[in-house]
Amino acid sequence: MLDEMDVKILSILQEDCTRPVADIGKEVGLSTTPCWRRIQKLEETGVIRKRVAVLEPEKINAGVTVFVSIKTDKHSTAWLEKFHKAVDDFPEVIEFYRMSGEVDYLLRVVVPDIRAYDEFYKKMISRIEIAKVSSAFAMEQMKYTTALPLQFARAPRNGSQI
Repeated sequence: MLDEMDVKILSILQEDCTRPVADIGKEVGLSTTPCWRRIQKLEETGVIRKRVAVLEPEKINAGVTVFVSIKTDKHSTAWLEKFHKAVDDFPEVIEFYRMSGEVDYLLRVVVPDIRAYDEFYKKMISRIEIAKVSSAFAMEQMKYTTALPLQFARAPRNGSQI
């Protein structure tokens, strides 16, 4: 678990990871070197996976989001590995989940338009046998964030949950 200082640093980095360490330290009440050491430790322990730029989909011609629900009647390790490899090969797939319930897998796909999605779909089904595919096109993005909720990351005090 993380302490309160780590959480403050992560909150700042989730909003803008390009901020100078000295500015972050000043905001959280640390000098530059201890702040830098904490950030390094968060990276080394894998809390910070990577630092990235978040792009505007429409500006790069990837403004159509499609949620693809997949059901399969194949549940072998070999099929899963083949499916995973196929999905990894498609840059249009930006999220990929194995699900519980009615749907076996859920993909989030971004493309320029319906025609591009149709091309993606045809390539995908040519690579792997799927029992059922259902596609839902997002009409409007109501909320989007890359920031994870940090209230769960704090270490409990005296056994209590925060």
